[in-house]
Amino acid sequence: MLRCGLLGCDAAIATVAAAAVRRGDALVMGHEVGRAWGRQPPIPRIESWEPLLDPQVADVVLVGSDDWSDRRAQAVRTLVQAGRPLVLSQPLELSMLWAYELDMIRRDTGAVLVPCLPDRLHPLVGRLRDAVEAAIAGVGDLGPIESIHCERRLADRTKAAVLSAFCRDVDLVRAVVGDPERLSTLAAAADSAWPSLAIGLTSAMGIPTRWQVAPAGVPGLSIRLQSAAAEAVVVAPDDLDVPWTWNGVRSEPFDRGRATLDALDLALGRGTSSRAVDAIPAAGWSDAARAIELAETVPRSLARGRAIDLHREEYTDLGTFRGTMASLGCGLIMLALVVVIVATLAAGVARELGWNAVSGIADAWPAIVLVVLGLFLALQVIPLLIRGRDDPPPPQDQARKT
Repeated sequence: MLRCGLLGCDAAIATVAAAAVRRGDALVMGHEVGRAWGRQPPIPRIESWEPLLDPQVADVVLVGSDDWSDRRAQAVRTLVQAGRPLVLSQPLELSMLWAYELDMIRRDTGAVLVPCLPDRLHPLVGRLRDAVEAAIAGVGDLGPIESIHCERRLADRTKAAVLSAFCRDVDLVRAVVGDPERLSTLAAAADSAWPSLAIGLTSAMGIPTRWQVAPAGVPGLSIRLQSAAAEAVVVAPDDLDVPWTWNGVRSEPFDRGRATLDALDLALGRGTSSRAVDAIPAAGWSDAARAIELAETVPRSLARGRAIDLHREEYTDLGTFRGTMASLGCGLIMLALVVVIVATLAAGVARELGWNAVSGIADAWPAIVLVVLGLFLALQVIPLLIRGRDDPPPPQDQARKT
């Protein structure tokens, strides 16, 4: 039995908490649990989130996005620094820097971070992925796939709601056709783009993918694989009580909350997966951070009116150090040129006015520049003095091996 604490709440976290109660886990306390909790079982409320740092109080912390604030963002950062296992709603904050900062801290502390991205574990998503791979291999019923169209039906089509929905849906795109290499947007005007926004994604598989916002008849997502011979349409309603369909045929019931808890158990080493070896793995925090990065790219593509090439980088402390040193090195070179000019002029003026002390200091600029550059070069050996260690990703972050 897991003891679960809540830090905020929203619809996704409420679903996970309800699934935890059904399987016998305990909800021990909650901080800033608002309207999203609804008719869930009563939970003791706490005024401060600090008790959630104690592993003797809660085994795992569920983090929701409702009434998100900088204070809660700092609380999440502190919990990760303490190595606490977290289940996090997706997205909590549409900030690539914040997401990758958590990822770097996670690598150092070994904290388990499980994002609420259960839809990739639905059997129909695996079936979509298999259909795409079969088409690329030249087998299967669909034949060569010409395009993939994702239609997201939303009641709230504001900027924040659209980007949040895309942040979740793009994880399915990544699970089916791989990580996008280019992102482009299509809209009449950037300011009024969100209610009918269309986003184009291209991946290494070469299958163009289009994600588009539509008015909400029945809120949810439709994914259509289009080929010259046939098409496959998966409809994923937002309503938890309505099953997904494949070309109109209903699938087996799928519990999003239980799927997230199963991913948590696997990450904590509390259970073994009963899914097939070649099944799509559960999302890890690196997947969630990549989805947030892609969502953050959308406004930039709209503003520039062009496609943006995406580059997959590995965010590590060493990479950050190298980037900082490169920037600092350029700054020092520019500063040295300014010092040369200013010191030469100052020395000439000081000699004419008889200011010998000032002249002596100004004439010492070569030694000062040499010392500063020497210290900068000495900093470059810091990575060599710190023994590197292999940092393999946790099981939930590992890509599927084929």
